[in-house]
Amino acid sequence: MDARDLVRSEKLVRSMKVICTAQGLRSLRSAWRRRRSDAVGLPRRGTELARVPGEVEGAEPEPGGGVVRFARSSLRVRVTTGGAVFCGWDGAEPEPSYALDGPCPEPDERAELEPDTGGGWRVVSERVTVMVSRTGTVEVRTPGGVVLRRDLPPRWWEPAGAPGPLEPGAGGQGARWLQRSEVAADARFFGLGGRASGPRLRDGVYRLWNTDPGGSFGPGDDPLYLTMPVQLVVADAGTHLVFHDNSWDGSVTLREGEEGAGSGHDRPGGCRTRMEGGPLRYWVIVGTPARVLHGWTALTGAPAVPPRWALGHHHARWGFHDEREVRRVVAGYRERDLPLSVLHLDIDHYAGHRVFTVDRARFPDLPGLAAELLEDGVRLVSIVDPAVKAEPGDAVYASGAADDVFVRDTRGREVRGVVWPGESVFPDFTDPRVRKWWGGLYAERLAQGFSGVWHDMNEPVSFAAFGETTLPRSARHALEGRGGDHREAHNVYALAMARAGYEGLCELRPDERPFLFSRSGWAGLQRYGGSWSGDVATGWAGLRASLSLVIGLGLSGVPYSGPDIGGFTGFPSPELYLRWFQLGAYLPLFRTHSAITAGRREPWEFGSEVLEHAAAALRERQRLMPYFTTLAQLAARTGAPYVRPVWWRTPKDRALRDCEDAFLLGDALLVAPVLEEGARRRPVRLPRGRWYDTVTARAYDGPGKVVLDAPLSGIPVLARAGSVVPVTGPDGGVELEVWTPCQGRKGAGAGTLAVETGDGWEKPELLRFATRLRDGALTIEREGGGEVGYPVRIRGEAPPEEGKPPRRTS
Repeated sequence: MDARDLVRSEKLVRSMKVICTAQGLRSLRSAWRRRRSDAVGLPRRGTELARVPGEVEGAEPEPGGGVVRFARSSLRVRVTTGGAVFCGWDGAEPEPSYALDGPCPEPDERAELEPDTGGGWRVVSERVTVMVSRTGTVEVRTPGGVVLRRDLPPRWWEPAGAPGPLEPGAGGQGARWLQRSEVAADARFFGLGGRASGPRLRDGVYRLWNTDPGGSFGPGDDPLYLTMPVQLVVADAGTHLVFHDNSWDGSVTLREGEEGAGSGHDRPGGCRTRMEGGPLRYWVIVGTPARVLHGWTALTGAPAVPPRWALGHHHARWGFHDEREVRRVVAGYRERDLPLSVLHLDIDHYAGHRVFTVDRARFPDLPGLAAELLEDGVRLVSIVDPAVKAEPGDAVYASGAADDVFVRDTRGREVRGVVWPGESVFPDFTDPRVRKWWGGLYAERLAQGFSGVWHDMNEPVSFAAFGETTLPRSARHALEGRGGDHREAHNVYALAMARAGYEGLCELRPDERPFLFSRSGWAGLQRYGGSWSGDVATGWAGLRASLSLVIGLGLSGVPYSGPDIGGFTGFPSPELYLRWFQLGAYLPLFRTHSAITAGRREPWEFGSEVLEHAAAALRERQRLMPYFTTLAQLAARTGAPYVRPVWWRTPKDRALRDCEDAFLLGDALLVAPVLEEGARRRPVRLPRGRWYDTVTARAYDGPGKVVLDAPLSGIPVLARAGSVVPVTGPDGGVELEVWTPCQGRKGAGAGTLAVETGDGWEKPELLRFATRLRDGALTIEREGGGEVGYPVRIRGEAPPEEGKPPRRTS
């Protein structure tokens, strides 16, 4: 029996035990209710007719492109001012969309629709060319004519008697569709939200349906909590992102290409995108990885910048018994001189697991506790679940019922499910009125002394003894006034909840940036906060999955995320815990967390050696805080994730495209975590340029592979030659750590510092620095002139052929 079979067996045994409890019986009734509701409320799938676009019949120019008409469909192609390409079949427009941040970007007036040879049409712009064949194949090409993506004519399946393809409603709610695409034979796929396998996505089927896997998960489990129809495709010819703006249930089937297949010809990579309804519309953005993510951010919104304290170390546990235990844990960090920024309270601090309540017996004075901890520099963060206990006398339920905010079925009755507090109802966050009501409830959390929130169980989850653990697909939703059912609303439910919480916190505390992160979400989640791994299994496979999730989410537009250090379940060995902790120290969300039945996660619980090395990782995280705050600001302005794949600057390096066990932290640092038990040395593949081991200062030149020491005391971290890394100096102020650049013009380096003034909304000044080594003299200059303004510490050694150590000038 392999690990995946063991996990499945454990889940089956656990499910059988649960059914024999009162909660289990409720989940059994809930599953039957869901099945009956869908049997009555969903249309039956009868005879369906297949349709393809047919032959081209003409075209009509529009700003930025135009509409190409076929015998049985139409295609709108529009290039925006930022270079993003929109394609919408059957009259689909860019809006309404949950992904877009505000109005659709303006069309590029310089892009023109013109006839093409062979009876097709093309839209030509400065950054991209879109070719439309006479049968509906769409090719996205570079300005030089290289094909990045070829979308074959789509196919629809519609109920017999549905309206014609060019009439309102066609190709929308009732039509299933399939789009087949081809990419270069050397292309690699990334993204699709949070995936445990990866970050490079191999051949297989990836479902687009936010799902609680039920218990812990490992690399073989898919889908998970946060799926997105966002692919980043990297090939020698170029990088492009494609986003299918459709929130319905669907799947993406990937097939990597093969060079020289068959009789010496390349077999292109393939992608099949299938949706169970909704519009066939998508965006394509081309360019370098940095340009692509910048364009994606411009389209879907800038990532929220976490307050500075949220970039420190977080400690969480499902199972803090009472306020005495909270004080004991915080005191344990303080007594051992271990940095701690945040402590999280899980559902067990609620009264009967009811959201927006407090168990007064175990936490008699929560505001007082929060104030006491804040004096030690530790803030409290609260879990918030969407399910509301459906019980007379519950204040939140009474308020919501009076305002009619809960999801209803096709007969107009409240949809009931089973979650931690018991039988529950669910706010309809796709209604602006409901989001306003929910956002106001966070006043109670702030009054209790909490500084931030984490959203959980918001896929949404409703426990079920069989079938899907979510709401009935027939459940009705407002969908911003358009109306629809859970088939369309499910994947955007958590996104809309995040918006409700974020906007509520902004209104309640307008002078502070909110801190919010969510287990589930969709395209655009970054506007409101970040995410975390969810219930990752304890084990070396879970450690590897943690890194995959963070990199994949960053390439999908969500730069702030991190795993449960040590895994959510189980009892990690001291070595596994330490290696997880060392990885977490270099990830945006640095949080330990575990289940109520799992082992402790305090560093001192694993022996003196682990404590010593974990303390070193904590101190290094504190030292790098100015760098992390700078990366957060850069992510908001450029869309570049904090954690980047090693091919970020050199996507044409095929060896780097296949490297999955290391990452770049910003532009300056390369982090190579230890992901295998017993490893004390590990190979590291270097991108082009010179890299310094940050412990020994030894220089290595890339591209290529080196083998580095990886003792229990720390994981390999290398610094790019010429980089300027802002760090915390010995006196607590900012210091610039400059890594010696290479000799000559090609050895110039750079770095940035965000000068933050607090956790408000004022944009910090970005100071940029340049470094250069000429004739043995190291020059450090501030962009725009003037004094550098900060202490400078030079690190790194000049290679033997370059002679003496460098001198410094300003």
